[in-house]
Formats: sequence, C-alpha cells, structure tokens
Amino acid sequence: MRAGNVTILIVDDDQDYLYQLQIKIQNFGYQTITAESQKEAEELIEKVKPDLAILDLMMENEDSGFILCYKMKKKYPDLPIIIASGVTAETGISFDINDENNRKWIKADCFLDKGIRTEKLKEAIDRLLEKS
Repeated sequence: MRAGNVTILIVDDDQDYLYQLQIKIQNFGYQTITAESQKEAEELIEKVKPDLAILDLMMENEDSGFILCYKMKKKYPDLPIIIASGVTAETGISFDINDENNRKWIKADCFLDKGIRTEKLKEAIDRLLEKS
C-alpha cells in the first residue's frame, strides 16, 4: 500500500493528543480520520473502513478501547489495530498481547504506551500495513 492511499483512523478523547497524533501520521504521508469517543468511532466505521486504526484505551469507559477493538475486528477481521494508552504509566498495569491468554480477549495487533516516539510509531504502522 502506498502511503498516500492509506487512511488511518485515530480515536482518542484527549483532543490535544488526538491532534498531535494526527499531525505526526499526516507527516508520515498517510490520510487520517478521527473520532473523539468509542460511540463516534462506531458510527464512523459503519460508513468507512480505514486501513489501520489507533485507539485510546480509556475513553467513555475504562475499557472503551478494548470494546471498540473487538467490534472493529468483528466487522473487519483483517484491520490492523494499535492501542495507544497511558494506562501503564497511570496504573502500573501492562498488557502483553503476545501472551496466549491475553490474545483471547485483547484483539489489538499492537499495544503502545502513550508518549510514543515518532520513529517507533512509524515503525509499528509500517509493519502492520505490510502484513495486511
């Protein structure tokens, strides 16, 4: 997939973070669409299938990102999804999506802690898009 033809959905209830992430991703050459809540994202994916999605974990509810991820994978099983969250820094809880038990309920393809370095974000996006 060529970068200019790729659309990435970013979902985060923190407008500042959402805007910063959107600018970074557009600077990588990708198109972006955004939503500020799980509900808004669910409505959006009924009309549009993004090429990749980046979801916050805690929005309306503490598990909004996991629920949204589950629903998106049910609708679009091949959609690569990154969960970007500050939950580890805030709570000390970490999620290992490579653990077999966690893979059963965490449907994301990648979990990144917020404060993501630009090159690490680009690397994760490029790797997931190559697989799809």
